[in-house]
Amino acid sequence: MTSTDRAPTATALRALHHGPRLPLVLPGPWDAASARVFADAGFPALATPSAGIAASLGYEDGRTPADEMFAAIARIVRSVDIPVSADVEAGYGLPAGELAHRLADAGAVGCNLEDTDPATGALRDPREQADLLAAVRAEAGEGLVINARIDTYLHGDKDIEETVRRGRLYAAAGADCVFPILAPPPLLADLTARIGLPVNAVVTPDGPAPRALGALGAARVTFGPGLQRRATAAVTGMAERLREELAAEG
Repeated sequence: MTSTDRAPTATALRALHHGPRLPLVLPGPWDAASARVFADAGFPALATPSAGIAASLGYEDGRTPADEMFAAIARIVRSVDIPVSADVEAGYGLPAGELAHRLADAGAVGCNLEDTDPATGALRDPREQADLLAAVRAEAGEGLVINARIDTYLHGDKDIEETVRRGRLYAAAGADCVFPILAPPPLLADLTARIGLPVNAVVTPDGPAPRALGALGAARVTFGPGLQRRATAAVTGMAERLREELAAEG
């Protein structure tokens, strides 16, 4: 995808967050092969999971070097002809301009940016995070759909007011949608109304299915590393059956 293509493609991705067929369900490919499978299945866009890509490259979640993450994103983008949003964690400590340019070079038309500080493992000051989001928006213009991840519930803060406060700051900074990861599904509609942006919800093993999350208020549904882990479980089963067959042979 050339730089000329990015603005209209980002506009198309942004529009998908507003219907008419909601929720927007975005599978999370971890490599080029899985991306092609999801694209061939008819999904309109994809959202890479940083943890899934990390596992595919042999790293722990949060330990993938920036160069390898952007290279993996670029391979995924090149393999499909639909929009790709990229999870770039907290931005790898890159200045906003470099982060925006590296996303553009990889061909991504969307990104996740989380508000956990990787250096401390704690929540960043929300105004500092808003400043980062605003700087990325200024550098990228309308050629990037920014999904601002809010990690309050991930850190055990069950105060909806803090989630709303952060969401409003990120909306004012230019975010297109917010992702209060692990927020209780019954709160999704309230969060949407109070923050004023589409809300992303994640599918969890014991939680509602994508359509149910949409009915509860999610405009966008992603899977984190869940699909990559299911694929790995399937490969594990294949390996066990192969081992049993070889043992039976003798």
